[in-house]
Amino acid sequence: MEKKPIQNHQDLKVYQMAFDAAMKIFEISKKFNVEERYSLTDQIRRSSRSVCANLAEAWRKRRYEAAFVAKLNDCEAEAAETQTWIEFAVKCNYMDVESGRELYRIYNKILGSLVNMITNPSPWLMKR
Repeated sequence: MEKKPIQNHQDLKVYQMAFDAAMKIFEISKKFNVEERYSLTDQIRRSSRSVCANLAEAWRKRRYEAAFVAKLNDCEAEAAETQTWIEFAVKCNYMDVESGRELYRIYNKILGSLVNMITNPSPWLMKR
């Protein structure tokens, strides 16, 4: 079976993982306490979505290694922030422990992929 070439950011496995995780967070966060609407709920949704948005931007900045890596660094920071919000959601009993563990594991995979792209950006850059 031949691998399809990556045409856009949505073809990236890391993007797909991040998007799916952000959607899981959205669904789970619908049940968060209403008093958290403008704090925890907003923050966890924003940071999880930001991973995807920054990946899309990074993909469009592949002409320049420094710009590409800088955007990937933003992705990495947002993914780590999301993990922190997951911890708070579990500790505040807004998210069950198993869901929290599963999401945390997914974000560890996302972080691993991002770090690999950051430390070895050459295969991802546009050829001139």
